[in-house]
Amino acid sequence: MRDTTPLEVIDVAMARQLLLLDITAVGNRLVAVGEQGVILISDDQGESWRQAKVPSSVLLTAVQFVDEKVGWAVGHDGVALQTVDGGESWQVKLDGNQINQTRIHDLNSTIQQWDENRGNGDLSLEDLEYALEDAQYALEDGASVPLLDLWFTDRNTGYLAGAYGMFLQTRDGGKSWQSADHLLPNPDRFHLNAIHVTRNGELYLAGEAGSLFKRDGSGNWYQLDTGYEGSFFALQEGKDQLNVMGLRGHLFTSRDGEQWTQERLPTTSSINAGLSDAQGELILIGQGGLLLQQQNGTFGSLKAPTRTSFSSGVRVGQQLILVGEAGITRVQLSNNPQGERS
Repeated sequence: MRDTTPLEVIDVAMARQLLLLDITAVGNRLVAVGEQGVILISDDQGESWRQAKVPSSVLLTAVQFVDEKVGWAVGHDGVALQTVDGGESWQVKLDGNQINQTRIHDLNSTIQQWDENRGNGDLSLEDLEYALEDAQYALEDGASVPLLDLWFTDRNTGYLAGAYGMFLQTRDGGKSWQSADHLLPNPDRFHLNAIHVTRNGELYLAGEAGSLFKRDGSGNWYQLDTGYEGSFFALQEGKDQLNVMGLRGHLFTSRDGEQWTQERLPTTSSINAGLSDAQGELILIGQGGLLLQQQNGTFGSLKAPTRTSFSSGVRVGQQLILVGEAGITRVQLSNNPQGERS
């Protein structure tokens, strides 16, 4: 990590040259994050952007705001940043070295108490000892594991997920963190790409090799089976169903969070993110300029001005503000999306 000097203003042409991986709306403000620790802010619905003050230059992968003042962003090298002024300035609250030390401490504690914690996460004592050895090697290698997603339910309670099964939680607003990856039935340490907490408080994780986990009412984790073994990249809640999406145009839906049905889509491009409108219908965003809009349960393609990949987006009125390989892209929503790919 190194200090970066904020720019006063970034015009749209410059913003389009940046790799941006996530965007969120907080009140009337848009905040986007991406390469070299860049965090961009717009207060005019994406017409102009300025750069926030950020003390890190690692690639940032995800951003979320708890309210109009407090927000978090995560990225490579285990970096977690916090803002308390609506995104104008950010501070490092966690890094990969701290994560490695936390994992070692928590795994040692779990192993020492194994007799009374037997079966937690369906991991054997051998699995835990292997995880401890892996954490010790990681500490020697330094801060290198990327965080890929986050979810804060309020100012105090939050979760971070990342590569190689990385999963952490805080109950005190990031003052302290607990390693929780050893609580998951994920002995192969598949990457965890997405976190989602539903409106009724159910917590889900999705990742590579068809990994899909749910926490039950007792706080224990179990694996869900969609029948798919490819990677999932995002979770999105609709009006009355949960959606998980990912590699090669795969989309699965569930009304009870247990049984999953595959939806047939007019694409084999990977889906990186999804948006949901007030009616619960989806807009899917992905590789090669993929944009699919659902209307009356049927998906049709929206025409995008670029075929570069999109990673995230927000809806502003009848427009989408998208981020991805081409920086920031604006797309007009259609009342009649085409059934064929544009």
